Amino acid sequence: MSSTLDSVLDAATGDLVALSHAVHARPELAFEEHFASAATADLLAGGGFEVRRGVAGLPTAFDATYGSGELVVAVCAEYDALPEIGHACGHNIIAASAVGAGLALASVADELGLTVRVLGTPAEESGGGKVLMLDAGVFDDVSLAMMVHPGPFDIAAARSLALSDIAVRYAGREAHASAAPEWGINAGDAVTVAQVGVGLLRQHLRPGQQIHGIVGHAGTAPNIVPGSSEMFYYLRADTAEALADLDRRARGCFEAGAVATGCTHEIVTVSPTYTELTPDPWLVAEYRRVASTLGRALVPEEFESSRPFGSTDMGNVTARIPGIHPVIGLDSGGAVTHQPGFTTACITESADRAVVDGARALARVAVAAATDPQQRSRLVEGTHERTVRR
Repeated sequence: MSSTLDSVLDAATGDLVALSHAVHARPELAFEEHFASAATADLLAGGGFEVRRGVAGLPTAFDATYGSGELVVAVCAEYDALPEIGHACGHNIIAASAVGAGLALASVADELGLTVRVLGTPAEESGGGKVLMLDAGVFDDVSLAMMVHPGPFDIAAARSLALSDIAVRYAGREAHASAAPEWGINAGDAVTVAQVGVGLLRQHLRPGQQIHGIVGHAGTAPNIVPGSSEMFYYLRADTAEALADLDRRARGCFEAGAVATGCTHEIVTVSPTYTELTPDPWLVAEYRRVASTLGRALVPEEFESSRPFGSTDMGNVTARIPGIHPVIGLDSGGAVTHQPGFTTACITESADRAVVDGARALARVAVAAATDPQQRSRLVEGTHERTVRR
């Protein structure tokens, strides 16, 4: 079985690497990934997949399907980039590895009774494409969901944090900062007070809680009292419960900015809330075994939880469906994700190897699940139970 998967991937390597480089060369932000979505879906269509585009009402989402077996394997493709620094999170690698895994699994789908689905999931960096697709029912009949994410190290059971993505907006009143300052209500000062509060709050956060943000705008000219301002914040925590606690405390800081300055304020949810990753233990163990056979030096299990790998909407998927989100390592020259150096690293020879190794590992894990009677039964029955409950 492995030889069949390998031969398909060997034949497709050139196309997969070309896709990775093409997506990297044209970085697109959340919900604007028109080139990347089309290029990824087109390669699958060329491999015999039936492709539905614009699923869940999202123009850059797609659902590519091959086969009709009872065990439904979904491989998630991400392809959005970051502002200014492009593919510093390596989503070009994710998209290409997902296609590779899909093509490999399609070659054994009839033999193993699989339905293979590659899901194009936009807006992971901000926007929560997978959450929107979950809510729209795109994942309803999925038995297991998989993807790999690039990073400086190989991690089988990557840890992520629950995430709340918010905007805080203050409304004051403009006035001449010199001739009539007493007529102004300073929305820029509201930002300052709130940020001081957040800074003081940090020393009392629970372990695993994080808060970080930027100022979107806080005025237009020194001689005009700012009449409006806006901040963007991410709140993170180990669990959804701890995130709710942090949200409550952070809101007090944001309110303090309004109270101190006389502004009004509102807090707006920018993206759906992300939950923490809860990878399936059996799938993780199998991925660890498979990746080791590919020569991958994985981080020891005892260190996997020592540092979170940011946040991801794949957490919402694994909260409902057995799944994995391992990290596939590449030589980044010391750079970490979301640094310009990592952008450069994502089209190197090491990155190209990560594309193929990631696809190979995911495909082999899916085959292992399909051919293990106990696991296959567990996954198929779980799908039926979720469908009935829904």
